[in-house]
Order: sequence, then C-alpha cells, then structure tokens
Amino acid sequence: MEKNPWKKQSGKLIYDNPWITVEEDMVINPGGGLSQYGKVLFKAFAIGIIPMDHEGNTWLVGQWRYTLGEYSWEIPMGGGPKSEPKLESAKRELKEETGLSAGKWTELLTMHTSNSVTDEVGYAFVAEDLTEGETSFEETEDLRIWKLPFSEAHQMVLDGEITDSLSMVAILKLGRMLRI
Repeated sequence: MEKNPWKKQSGKLIYDNPWITVEEDMVINPGGGLSQYGKVLFKAFAIGIIPMDHEGNTWLVGQWRYTLGEYSWEIPMGGGPKSEPKLESAKRELKEETGLSAGKWTELLTMHTSNSVTDEVGYAFVAEDLTEGETSFEETEDLRIWKLPFSEAHQMVLDGEITDSLSMVAILKLGRMLRI
C-alpha cells in the first residue's frame, strides 16, 4: 500500500443534485505546491449489462448523449443506487432498456470510469438465458434497441463506433474471454 501524498487543506461544496455532487478542494499536491482540485462524486454506481443469447447475439441501445452532443451506441446501462445490490440494479436496467430478463448472471468486471476527476465505479454483468418482454423507458430515455452478433459489437469497439468507456471495457473483456 502506498502512502497518500495529497494533503487536503480545505473543501467546499460547489453543486449538488440527485445524481452527483461537485466539490472543490484546496490541497498540497505530491510536489509540495498548493493546488485546486475539483471532484465529481456520484451517488450511484454505473451498471452495464451484456445480454447474450444462445446464438451469440447481444443487444445494444442507442441514444443521443446530451453531454457529448452526439449519438452513442452502448451496452444497456444505468445507475444503480448504492443502497441496492448491484445485481438487482442490473436486472432492473436490462428489463427497462431492452425488455429482456435473464436466468443466468455473471459479474464481468469492476472499473473506475474516470478516476482523475470522479469517484464513479462501474460494474458490468453478462446476462444469459434470456426471455423477451416489454421495455419501460425512463422519461429521459429515447432509446433504439439493436440485436446483433456479439462479434459485430466487438468490431464496433475496435472500429471506434462504440466509445462509451464501460461498454468498451466490458465488450473487450468478454471478447477476450470468448477468444474473439
């Protein structure tokens, strides 16, 4: 274990909403200088799911990402309250966004999505033994659902067509495990 070289001098709340808190700290940095450091603290986990059917197909969801100002293809994902088990959040998000339910769940990975400015932790699961049903999008979601061979989704990451970090890491890891 390394010793923390950062020394917090003071901190203040800049912004707070139901999803994030933004704080600004004054710190002594590892070089000994006084620095300002902004942090985005998430109130939920990022939860991503790769649904896989017995034929090797998966489902992506497409949506306009306001923060980027562009359209994005991603694995089904959403926020999981920290008070709720991660798997329950994954089951809910898969059902809401794709209408799918799964009989088998495997936790694939844990990642920090952008650890230089945020504490967000992302989890990804593989969902199998799928049953189709009805979606229930949230008010903020205008999603397109696309069923495609997993190998094509993997190639989309390699071609730069999928750029969301949790989607990329999960698809690449599963691709490696499947030897794609």
